[in-house]
Amino acid sequence: MKWLADKTTAEKIAEAQGKRERILQMGNTRLIEERHQKGQMSARERVEYFFDPGTFTEVGLWVKPRSTDFGMDKREVPAEGVITGFGKVNGRNVMVASQDFTAMGGSAGEYHCLKYAHAIDFAKMKGFPFVSMIDSGGLRFQEGMDAMEAYSVLFRAQNLASGIVPEIALLMGPCLGGHGYLPVMHDFVIQVKETGYLGIAGPAVVKAEISEEIGLEELAGWKAHAIKSGQTHVVAENDKDCLDKAKELLSFLPSNSKQAPPCIKTSDDPDRIIAELDTILPERQDQPWDMHKLISRIADDGKFYEILPYHARNIITCFTRFGGRPVGIVAGQPMVMGGALTVDAADKGARFIRFCDMFNIPLLALHDSPAMMVGSEQEWKGILRHGVKLLYSWSNATVPLIAVSVRKANGGSYHGMLNKSMGADFFFAWPTATMFGGTAAAAASIVCAKEIREAPNPEEVRIKRTTEFKELWENPYRAAERGYVDDIITPRDTRKMVNRALDALADKIVAMPARKAYNITL
Repeated sequence: MKWLADKTTAEKIAEAQGKRERILQMGNTRLIEERHQKGQMSARERVEYFFDPGTFTEVGLWVKPRSTDFGMDKREVPAEGVITGFGKVNGRNVMVASQDFTAMGGSAGEYHCLKYAHAIDFAKMKGFPFVSMIDSGGLRFQEGMDAMEAYSVLFRAQNLASGIVPEIALLMGPCLGGHGYLPVMHDFVIQVKETGYLGIAGPAVVKAEISEEIGLEELAGWKAHAIKSGQTHVVAENDKDCLDKAKELLSFLPSNSKQAPPCIKTSDDPDRIIAELDTILPERQDQPWDMHKLISRIADDGKFYEILPYHARNIITCFTRFGGRPVGIVAGQPMVMGGALTVDAADKGARFIRFCDMFNIPLLALHDSPAMMVGSEQEWKGILRHGVKLLYSWSNATVPLIAVSVRKANGGSYHGMLNKSMGADFFFAWPTATMFGGTAAAAASIVCAKEIREAPNPEEVRIKRTTEFKELWENPYRAAERGYVDDIITPRDTRKMVNRALDALADKIVAMPARKAYNITL
């Protein structure tokens, strides 16, 4: 065997190419085939599919573990179990970290985490969106505290990048234990059905620690997080669907917080009149209807990208476009709980508002919510503490803010769903809108309680006073007279008015008070 110094240049090049090829082959070929049989892609296949052809540049290919404990000196861990690099997605630079389950289970060892953190730091420095393709068995226990310390480096790097570049986690395989912090700290999580799992512990640990019998799918599958916990924002059918949905999501987002979101050309007339909106609402105020119908009618080409569609369904959060411009929508959904705002709905809405504000995406609020949900269950969960997150988020947002009151904007939801005094630049109302501290019946029963109680015919007086409150406040006219509403618009003109408001607010500048931070009620 020749010493390195004795080799010719050609031999050295050939040796480097041979080593590179072995690394590119990844870990266990049998595991790759098993994953193919399950409909999964390998870590490198995911990267290849995600990026525009021929644009991916890998960084850190040669990194390997330094640990020699517990046989680590004899283990081959190609690329340290995570592929990092950058390339173009629809012509824009994006940074990626793709965990390779075939390389020691994609386990997070010391250099795995440091390599991952370096990729995040690079994305932050260059202003590239960061995408994690997560598929890992969790902590590499063979490396002990070296791995644990590197975890902290990784978690801190991710937190420091938050608000600077968009971060999207693709949950394509297992992610259990402390590793579960990783996707949750991203701005969005897209989870693949039947292969993506997320949890602070797996079923075996749960059984050992608290004697609870539960399966992996029930504990950590997509229904657990897309419906119940609200930690999964989008659900995908398979790896390709997951990657496609990530690319679509990126199309609404700027590369970083210093840029405007990408505007595209559209043939959809910004002043399009939508006559059917004049009859979209049921005649009775207490009848439900689907807010998705309104969103699809006013958005460019009827398209929108919903965030958390299965969780807290009484509020809708989605990205769409008006005149080619990305816009975030926060809307009451009267099909669920009448659109009343709950703890989970407040959290869902507030987080979405804050994200849009961080990345310069205008916001549109569509009102149809009767109030904050009342009762002991919500009270004990902290409905006020969670509800004010919406108030914090709207009050501190600096992006263009537009509100349209479609039907109900009563009680706490009047503040929680944005109004003029909470920061809306434009506040429009349909003739069907009601804006009041509660219902007319409730107001009459409180304000006129003594009169009703002492009247010869209490029911007649109650009806009379309720009617008076309805005529005064259960309509948008008194609010418009006071200047609380900018205009009462015909429903068919909604798209036109939103687009004109966005045009007017294109160069909006807001001077916020000088302070280090504000103490949101977490």
